[in-house]
Amino acid sequence: MKIDPNGTGGLSVQIAKAIKTAIIGGDLIVDERPPSEAELSEYFQVSRPTVREALKRLAAQSLIRTQRGASGGAFVNRLSFEDAYAQQITTSTLLLSMNEVSFETACEARYALERACALLSAQRRTADQLATMRAEIFRQSQPGLTDEAFCASDVAFHRALVDGAANPVLSYQLAGAVEAMQPLMNMITFTARDRARIVDLHSQIADAIEAGDGPAAVTGLADLESETRNLAADVFSAKTTPPASARPAPA
Repeated sequence: MKIDPNGTGGLSVQIAKAIKTAIIGGDLIVDERPPSEAELSEYFQVSRPTVREALKRLAAQSLIRTQRGASGGAFVNRLSFEDAYAQQITTSTLLLSMNEVSFETACEARYALERACALLSAQRRTADQLATMRAEIFRQSQPGLTDEAFCASDVAFHRALVDGAANPVLSYQLAGAVEAMQPLMNMITFTARDRARIVDLHSQIADAIEAGDGPAAVTGLADLESETRNLAADVFSAKTTPPASARPAPA
């Protein structure tokens, strides 16, 4: 593990990167202690506060964890997909909120990945996951449901569909798409959408999943994507079209 004192990155950043590389490369073993602050300070020839800042960076990435007590200290973390979901969601949310990802790009990516999940979910979903989809459809059909609750139910429906694929890599990749991108889509389209239409499409998808008909589930998602894109186009058009009172009078 080496750093460049004259490098462009800060020392703590370089140290964190060096330790991360050692973890990924297997030089630092999961559940074992990395070198102590004093040892790292001496090794990298930097102050202990600089090492401490590097360790904080690694902890923020869930690469190490700290434990209190006599047998405590820093340990190389055993990262799971579930632990990584929050980071994926946070990163996707930031990219969207900073306009680094357009609505069209987010929509395309989300539905492309979800269609892959639908084929697997039709074959692998559990009874509980199907029951969740059915419960959310019922919830969405309630007349007094608020927009916020409808959006939350929408996310829960698609989360169950994705998890039904029983593929943790796909679930991880779609954590940002479903739980960050989808709420954004809901925020943009909720004023224009027909809830009954959304419930009908969700029902078609759930029916196909229950029947083990992957292609039909994919078709339902394709129809839902078209509905989402059309709603967004209507909303964006309304925002860019001036009201009648602001338009010039005909000649």
